[in-house]
Amino acid sequence: MTIRVLLADDQALLRSAFKVLVDSEPDMEVVGEAPDGDGAVALARSTRPDVVLMDIRMPGTDGLAATRMITADPELADVRIVMLTTFEVDEYVVQSLRAGASGFLGKGAEPEELLGAIRIAHAGEALLSPAATKGLIASFLAQGPAEDTAATPGGARTERLAALTAREREVLVLVAGGLSNDEIAERLDVSPLTVKTHVNRTMAKLGARDRAQLVVTAYESGLVRPRVE
Repeated sequence: MTIRVLLADDQALLRSAFKVLVDSEPDMEVVGEAPDGDGAVALARSTRPDVVLMDIRMPGTDGLAATRMITADPELADVRIVMLTTFEVDEYVVQSLRAGASGFLGKGAEPEELLGAIRIAHAGEALLSPAATKGLIASFLAQGPAEDTAATPGGARTERLAALTAREREVLVLVAGGLSNDEIAERLDVSPLTVKTHVNRTMAKLGARDRAQLVVTAYESGLVRPRVE
């Protein structure tokens, strides 16, 4: 299966470098390039990529706004977005996760990291840059959205926590802790397939696109709280 990738960045030279890298992989291909957010949304709708590499800061419609538009479109529900940022510690990182991005990566990442990020996002896993600690992300998420959570998609997902079974809540906490399905299976003494079933049911009940959104919900709801180092 070929992973279809859309590149969105206002720097033409950087897009060219990413295209050469992505197209060099036998299981990937670049299906479009956009210099701004509006172009990214239009190309996402016309090309239906599997993964979008989205720069956070672009002129006009930025990557954050474009991500919101893509994730809000039911016809693009299967599109995964990896945000690219120049600065690892960036307030827009968490806003991106709340907007529906699967994770983020610094522009200074090694080629192998970028390719790995595409594959991870395509698989529906949560992606956090190795340079960004889970504690940092947890701290940002724990601040909560600026507006009333009850009126936001995140707040709506929080209310749905009541629909989760005790085991699904347990799995959600472990997912928020960064554990893989295999690690959760070992912790709970069940099969990885059973864990996958719990994760899928939890995502369905919370309206989450992928594991990254489960992490956001776990922290924003208070089910999981950041550790103070």
